[in-house]
Amino acid sequence: MKLNRRQLLGSAAAVATAAAAPAVMAAVKEEKTDLVIVGGGLAGLCAAYAAVRKGVKPIVLEKLQFLGGAGLFPEGSLGVNTRYTKEHGIKTTVQEVLDAALQYHHFRADPAILRVLIEESSRTIDDVLDLGIELRGIRTVYPKEESLQTWHLFKGGCAAVIQKFVEQVKAKGGVIHTETSAQKLIMEAGRVAGVEATAKNGDKFIIHAKKVIIATGGFAANKEMLAQYVFDSSDLGMIEPIWLRGPVVDGRTGDGINMARLVGAGVTGMHTVAGNAPYLPDVPPINQFSGPDELKQGRCALAQPWLWVDHTGKRFFNESRGSVFVDVYNAMTTAGGVSYTIFDQHMMDKMVNEGAVLPFNAIVLAGVPLKALPKTWEIGMQRGWAFKADTVEELAQQLGMPPENLVDTMKRVNKYAEDKHDPEFGRLPEHLVKFDLQKGPYYALKAIRCFFLTLGGVKVTPNFEARTPQGDVIPGLYVVGQDIGGLFDSTYDLRCEGSASSFAMTSGRVAAEHAIKMLEAGK
Repeated sequence: MKLNRRQLLGSAAAVATAAAAPAVMAAVKEEKTDLVIVGGGLAGLCAAYAAVRKGVKPIVLEKLQFLGGAGLFPEGSLGVNTRYTKEHGIKTTVQEVLDAALQYHHFRADPAILRVLIEESSRTIDDVLDLGIELRGIRTVYPKEESLQTWHLFKGGCAAVIQKFVEQVKAKGGVIHTETSAQKLIMEAGRVAGVEATAKNGDKFIIHAKKVIIATGGFAANKEMLAQYVFDSSDLGMIEPIWLRGPVVDGRTGDGINMARLVGAGVTGMHTVAGNAPYLPDVPPINQFSGPDELKQGRCALAQPWLWVDHTGKRFFNESRGSVFVDVYNAMTTAGGVSYTIFDQHMMDKMVNEGAVLPFNAIVLAGVPLKALPKTWEIGMQRGWAFKADTVEELAQQLGMPPENLVDTMKRVNKYAEDKHDPEFGRLPEHLVKFDLQKGPYYALKAIRCFFLTLGGVKVTPNFEARTPQGDVIPGLYVVGQDIGGLFDSTYDLRCEGSASSFAMTSGRVAAEHAIKMLEAGK
């Protein structure tokens, strides 16, 4: 049979289409459940654990191939009136912690929600210990007289807690789908009634659920949302934007917040992040938290109380508070986003042989010799963030600042050391040490700001039900963890140490328990 041109082209297109078609068409799977949880991090898994303890078998959707996300990294969590604190004579009250949080946030945080999170933190910690997790004790980054003594450190960190949650959820019938990304919320008659999701292989899930909990961890890895909302990074005058100290594989791209907004949820506090500084400008920053000693000890060296200067060679902060990382973050933001820590040979030798004066969280403790610092400088000089010079003037030139400024700053600090009094920033007398200005070498480390969480998100009730901008509850929808907004003013509240991971677990549990209570009531 002879084909005309149109028939010929049509046949060719049909063959091409057939050749391009996948061997297996994507399936569409429908499921029904009482509860679906979007996100398999610390908040979502705690919610799932709370559900299975009540006899409800939730479906958990996690878009990454592994569970835990950024929740794998915290060392511990806030707890008030826990069994451990009572046994050790720690008498911090819920009211003291709430007052400290509200004052830190200039009362621009929801007191009702904060009270629930702080009151319920005791049960959160006790539940974790009941799972077999052991404590390393209570730690603080503050001087003990300032600490509220809330930060419970877990042996194995929150990674060990996540492992226990996963074991319990699976053992009690919960279903966990990894590499399955939630796409949109299903609405029926003005209620959230499920989730549409897509698996890695292209299969579509339509999950009909009576209740949905969003726990996707915020938007720390979404560059567009960061540029839109987080002015700490994008404002003119910032010499260096903030860096994300997150996992190498990071799924926190704002999925849950954006899905909630599409069904009418309001948001608040989207500009806030959990700032953390100082950090070396080394990629990825998370290696200074959990990587080789030369990077962890280099990060610790940055925080030592000898001399910090901005990009012009002038002081900007009380170096005695170098461990209070949120204060450092805020001060560095005011100073343009970068700073430099300066050492002479005596200070270098002291760190290597006697150890740090100030700790780096619970990762590098004070008094532990920093034997890896020579290697820190070896790699840092190659990568452009560690400096060494025979004279102060030469060091300043390497740092790109006026030499006369750095020389003048070091002379004034030497005078303060002689007087044992710092009239500029109030550095502690024991941290006022003179520089040898006659003999080099001199050293410097460059510091940048990092953040590890976004803190803005969806407006919620004290039961963690999503709300509209006008305050009305969106039936069937709960939001927990770092997808919540309205708990922070400018940055992370280190006065309430361990709050982010604690709030994640507590909100997850309280939301799940409230959702199940509503189910039992037929609502």
